[in-house]
This record gives sequence, structure tokens and C-alpha cells, in this order.
Amino acid sequence: MGYFLTADGGTESLRARVYDLTGSCLGSVAVPYETRFSAGARAEQDPEDWWKAFVQASKGAIAQARVSPSDIEAITLATTSCTVVALDENGKALRPAIIWMDVRANREADAVLATGDPALILNGGGRGPVSAEWMIPKALWIARNEPEIFEKAHTICEYQDFMTLRLTGERAASLNNVTLRWHYQVEHGGWAKSLVESLGLSALLEKWPQRVVPPGGVIATLSHKAAQELGLSPSVKVVQGGADALIGMIGLGVAKPGQLALITGSSHLQFGVTEQAVHAPGIWGTYRDCVYPGRYIVEGGQTSTGSIIAWLGRLMNGTMNLEELNRKAAELEPGCDGLIVQDHFQGNRTPYTDPLSRGAIVGLTLAHEPHHIFRAIMEGIGFGTRAILDAMATAGYRGTEITVGGGAGASDLWLQIHADTAGLPVCVPASRDAPSVGAAVLAAHGAGYFSSIDDGIAAMVRPGKRIEPRTREMALYNDIYQRYLALYPALKSVANAGVQA
Repeated sequence: MGYFLTADGGTESLRARVYDLTGSCLGSVAVPYETRFSAGARAEQDPEDWWKAFVQASKGAIAQARVSPSDIEAITLATTSCTVVALDENGKALRPAIIWMDVRANREADAVLATGDPALILNGGGRGPVSAEWMIPKALWIARNEPEIFEKAHTICEYQDFMTLRLTGERAASLNNVTLRWHYQVEHGGWAKSLVESLGLSALLEKWPQRVVPPGGVIATLSHKAAQELGLSPSVKVVQGGADALIGMIGLGVAKPGQLALITGSSHLQFGVTEQAVHAPGIWGTYRDCVYPGRYIVEGGQTSTGSIIAWLGRLMNGTMNLEELNRKAAELEPGCDGLIVQDHFQGNRTPYTDPLSRGAIVGLTLAHEPHHIFRAIMEGIGFGTRAILDAMATAGYRGTEITVGGGAGASDLWLQIHADTAGLPVCVPASRDAPSVGAAVLAAHGAGYFSSIDDGIAAMVRPGKRIEPRTREMALYNDIYQRYLALYPALKSVANAGVQA
């Protein structure tokens, strides 16, 4: 029986888990770390905190699992992306990490788009925008604003790569991360050399790890120093992981063309599996070999979803009773007595890619109560997901089923609304800890127990429940969806008129 150590390095904490070959979690320990926020939408972390959290959480998870440390065969991590670190030649951070949500590099993102480089096909088919979250804008920001740091940096990489270096001593990047956020394209020679050079960043090409390892590939075994700190054998394999949401696709069992992962939480991410590239406006990007060899991942996303429910809770000043709201909301007919919510409370990521768009609650009357608004928010988020699926379908990708991971999987009402608004079956696996399960599958594959990631999914990802769309509700939502779609252009014209005035 093989045992595998995984780590889910998130925004607020790192959680280590121990899994066996059946996909059962035997031990789980989380250790928090600090994020420091400052003006200009900046968010930073100390990379040393990641390593300390990993060592502490790993020892705790192994002890909780009641397995011998000598039984751990492989380690795989799923981490935030794109969290950028600049390291000296000894692997020490020269400055705090600029984490994924940090968007200080908005001007640099505009400069990247202005190059018109062919690599920008990943950004709305070349029309953009380029996200300030991505690697090249952040690296350009460092070069422009902290030139001494950029010059001194021996390595500029991600959270994932920093941990790989600590674990093995190897400078290696994840194919998952570089295709997802570094403008790396397998089908076009890899690195976006001409893009980087046009920005005057030629030196960056040497600072990036030159070795690129796909998810499930063995990077190396533990260094003696790392093995000693972790209390593990130096023979333990370190198997490549990647971005938490994408590794979560594996943990959800989303691997076949037509399947789509819906990663839920404060926001929604939609990742579909396809055999062909899909590049078009309204789609965030399409990435070859990002998770599975020979397959593409097409990406969409909603900026605010679960965070809108949290907003409603704040307005209710601590009186929100989710159980009661769910019960009352479930008794309502689709449409909530004429109420429609536009879910753009923090702008729109896709399909409009409009950071200035705003949320709206339309159709309010004195008869509406909190549970009407609660359900209307869920419906608006469901319509937002459908708008993304429609944009994907127009571009050539059509999903056949949705598999949900994250917080929405706990609400039967939300799952049913997603099924009814999208007109697609919604699946929820037995475990909602998708990034950790996915990392365990990769670890087992890298350790040699499965010949492919697909075989690992078949053995370790357990099915849960399946929610079918209802014919009557689908028909009702089709009509309401058209009114939802009409909100964006109408509200945009009003907003523009206000700016002009």
C-alpha cells in the first residue's frame, strides 16, 4: 500500500494531507500564514512562511494518519498561481512574494498587450485584456520599479517552483503554471521569447527555470536537507503539481473532452477539457497540455460569486441564517417574483471582460424579503455561468456536464439552480477537497502505481451525487436568462452616460 503526502498551498494557509491508493484521506493538518495588504491593490507573503507551514503541517498530517514516515513514497503540491517570487542564487527570497491577487502591474499588463505579440492569442484571441495577475506583467513591474531586485535575481518563478527548489534543490517549473500564466505555448516552441524581448526583458528568459516538468512527472527525490527537516526518507519522490484550481480538475475527475469543472468559492472558475484550441473574445484562454497530455483546457471565470452571498450576510448584520434562507428560497418559483441580479459586483472577468461593470438588483418591490434576494443572487450567478458556457459554445467548445468543487457543492439549492440555468447535469464527487485529491493522484502516478493520470482518477476519485436539470425550470429560466443578458448593455450605457456627464 502506497502513501502519499500532498499540500494545498492556498491564500490563507497550507493544508497537508496523507492519502492512500484508494483516495482516502488519512490525515489532514492546516497551518495559516500572513498576507500583507497595502495600497494599490497589493498583496504579499513571505515565502519562508510557506516552507515553515509545509514542514509543520506535513509532520502533523503524517502523525494524524498513523503511518510511518518511511511509508511516504511521493509528495505533490497544488499552490496558488500566479504568485511570483524573486530568489538569489542560494534560493532565498529577495523580496516578499507578489501573490496571485496582487494587481499592481496593471500598467505593465497594458504594455504587454500593446506589443501585439502572437503569444497574446491566449488573451481573448489576441484582443486582450492581459491580466495583471500573470507572470510577465509582474516580472516587468519588478524590472521597472525595483531594478536592483530584478538585476540581482538568479531565479524568478512561482510559489510552486520555490517549494520544488526547497524540496529537491532543482530549478524546475510546472508545465501547468507556465502554460496557464506565463504565455508558454507547447505548440509554438514553448517560451514567449519574442514577447519578452519586445518588452526589453531578455534577461528574464535566463532567470526562469529552464526545466519544465508536466503534472505527474518526477522532478527528483528529496534533498538530504529537506528530508531531514521533514523527517522523511531521501528516497521520497517529488512529483510535479501545479495551480490549485487546475490540479483540482483531476481531483474532481474532470478529464474527458466535454467535461467541465466549476471551481466555486468567493469566485467561480470554469475549466473545460477539449481536444482542440479555442481562442476567441469572451474566453480567458486555452492551454495545451496544461493538465493532461494532448488535451487543452479552456478557461472562463466570474469575479464575484460566493462573495456576493457574503456581502448579503454583512448587510444583514449577523442575522443571516443560511439554513432558513435556503429553505425559504427553495420554495420560490424561478425568477423570485420578478427579481434579477447582475453578478458583476467586482466587474466581469468573462465573457465581457469589463472591470468597470457593476452588480445590480433589478425588480425590487416592498414585497420582497431577504430569501428572495438570496435566491436571486444564486440565479444571477447561475446565469453568469451560463453566459460563459454560451461564449465557449460560440467559440467551438460545448460542455456536456458540470462537476462542482468548493463551497457551492454544500448547497443542494445552488447545485440545482446551476443545473437548471445551464441545462446540464451537475456532478459532485464524494470528496470536495479537489486540489488535494488531484495532487494525490499525481503523486501515485509519479510513484509508478498508475500508467496515466486517467487511470489514477479511475482508482482514487470517488463519485458522489448527480443533479439533473428539470425540464419545466429550464424553460422558465430560458426566458429569465434573456432578461439577464439585456441588463449588461443597458446598465453599461447608463454608467457611461454618468461618466460623460
